[in-house]
Amino acid sequence: MSESDQRKIANALNDHVVGCAAAHQRLLASLENFTNEKCRQDSMLPNWSRGHVLTHLARNADSHVHLLQSAVRGEVGKQYPSIEKRNEDIENGAQRGAEDLIMDLRLSIYGLEAAWASANAKAWSGQGRTLRDSVIEMSSLVFLRWREVEVHHADLNIGFGYDDLTPLYVRLEIDQQLMLWRARKPMGMTELPDVAKKLSPSQRLAWFLGRVEVDGLSKPEPL
Repeated sequence: MSESDQRKIANALNDHVVGCAAAHQRLLASLENFTNEKCRQDSMLPNWSRGHVLTHLARNADSHVHLLQSAVRGEVGKQYPSIEKRNEDIENGAQRGAEDLIMDLRLSIYGLEAAWASANAKAWSGQGRTLRDSVIEMSSLVFLRWREVEVHHADLNIGFGYDDLTPLYVRLEIDQQLMLWRARKPMGMTELPDVAKKLSPSQRLAWFLGRVEVDGLSKPEPL
């Protein structure tokens, strides 16, 4: 890899860290005065309460710490032991009260940010494996966490909507989603429908991610 490419990756990583850390703080600020009753209420995700979403965000942070620590040792870590264990941890954690849920989330966030700060060049150039055993580059890990925080913050349905997503995150994510869109379309049919082009960037992204339904558009097919 050329020095120019390395510098480009490092600059992007810095932008992702700054953006995700700010998203962490917005999320925590939204949870001030959160109650046990609100934790039990439905999120925007099917079959998940807000407690499920908060627990997922905490365990996701822990899984990223594990991946980075493995990469520091030169190992290819696996994000979660198994799908079953991941789902069990979320289900059990979702039943806790607001104080415990928020404290768990806060500690997991600061543990993750500490792992970012202490990771060396070897770690950031390493790889890991996702829940579904796909290979993931450590240099993309912070952006993936940023996605989790931004989108699930809106999924909580606590006054932060998809139109409130950070503009830089939206722009970077749409670029990625467009590449995925074109990758699964036949040659010559890779242009977005006009209806999608007319949506605001945040609403277009929410459609890409299956969060909103738009008249005249079918849901994007998963890869």
